[in-house]
Amino acid sequence: MTAWQLVKAGLKVLMIERGDWVPRGEHNWGAQGSVYLTPFYSQETPYRMATGKNKFGIGSYNCVGGPSVFYGGVSLRLREKDFAPAQDSSGDSGVGWAINYADLEPYYTHAEQILNVAGEENSDLTEPYHSAPYPQRLPTLAPTPQKIGNAARKLGLHPFRLPLAINYSDNGKQPSCIECTTCDTFACAVEAKNDLATRVIPQLLKEGMQLKENTVAVKFITEETRITAIECVDRKQNQKIRYNGRLFILSAGALASPHLLLTSRLEKFNSAGRVVGRYLMRHCNAIVFGLFPFQPAKDNRFHKQLGFHDFYFGHPSIKHPSGKLGSIQQVQTPPVSLVKAMLPKPLGEAASIVIKHLTGMLVMAEDQPRYDNHVAVDFSHRDRFGLPQLVISHHYSERDFAARKALLKKAKQILYKTGALFCYVHDIKTFSHAVGTVRMGNDPNTSPLDAQCRFRGIQNLYVVDGSFMPTSGGVNPSLTISANALRVGEYLTKNFNRIT
Repeated sequence: MTAWQLVKAGLKVLMIERGDWVPRGEHNWGAQGSVYLTPFYSQETPYRMATGKNKFGIGSYNCVGGPSVFYGGVSLRLREKDFAPAQDSSGDSGVGWAINYADLEPYYTHAEQILNVAGEENSDLTEPYHSAPYPQRLPTLAPTPQKIGNAARKLGLHPFRLPLAINYSDNGKQPSCIECTTCDTFACAVEAKNDLATRVIPQLLKEGMQLKENTVAVKFITEETRITAIECVDRKQNQKIRYNGRLFILSAGALASPHLLLTSRLEKFNSAGRVVGRYLMRHCNAIVFGLFPFQPAKDNRFHKQLGFHDFYFGHPSIKHPSGKLGSIQQVQTPPVSLVKAMLPKPLGEAASIVIKHLTGMLVMAEDQPRYDNHVAVDFSHRDRFGLPQLVISHHYSERDFAARKALLKKAKQILYKTGALFCYVHDIKTFSHAVGTVRMGNDPNTSPLDAQCRFRGIQNLYVVDGSFMPTSGGVNPSLTISANALRVGEYLTKNFNRIT
């Protein structure tokens, strides 16, 4: 999104991407199309878990368009109050946003337009101010969310339609969504999902941007307090190459961005260098699946369509924890083929019979920013490109777990009211919602980035991925990342000559 602003302003832009283009076609509908079974979830440079549940290490999402290629398309804004976090959710982190919702609102609108988000206004209890309507209308509800929504209303709740970055219009320019069941964690086979590799990057390439895919960024080269070049390795040719530039924008995600910063030892220039890589957040997520006596998704139709924000800022019926909790979202019933592929054969065959009777709810509890949750670099272990290994330490706080538990209880009530016989909770261990690690703020001693996301101590380096976020909020972070990147991009175009 920052590149969008720079290219539109006529600047010469080079985008470096470690991965390759994800091919699109019928193969994306198969079980092997789910991101963790594709080569685009890579352990070529595995991250080591020092603490946490992923004891055997994790990989990273490497492809043109990044994780957006495999996301579910949910495009929610942070709420106004999210920019002034309360003590109960922010703990003792000394956190503070350098911007407020009003600062970001025009860019939320711009991001929704670029991504052609389909949504419905005035149904979300906590919906923030919108200066313009959603570019698209949503399709009619599938039968499954209709049943869940009706049950929730009987409990006094207020279901709303999730805004989705998916094309539903028959405009002759892009295929329309066919409402298949392989959306979240799958690349869209027909390119109806408005991910960055479908909606943004091809347009920028037409307008002159250069893209170097299969290129690993290894180290920033500095001269006093400026970056002069980025050292890279061509993955296929295994050749080193340097790219020079006047301005450098880092957007590798909340794990890979601090990895590159620490590898390049840039924290020594930063007044808040001691917290580069710190305050890693990932939402305290879980999915609760309900087992039904009937097939809730018998029509085999996409139905990740409803959200619940009744408990976002707390609720009188929830005594512990008090204050902000987060959101509940409907999730798609897992494809039978995927379950068979993920489990040993006898277990997979048995589970496939039950899967058709499941549907679920995702609970997304805002997690506290904590100093001890961090990434660090182990220079004694390097990969074939010369990158030292990233080491991750992460534990949820007692309050994180309490918030998730409270949301799970409410999600179960909705599923039981819909007709579930019993519920099963599945923990989410991925870092798909990772934010923090290079947070923005007004205090130069506690925030590595200033209000414009410039890396303090370096004149020409800006960080615009999810690592900039001081708090995680209680909704999917992708739209906030996009909006902020547009904001920073506009600032850079207006001040390019002065900055560089």
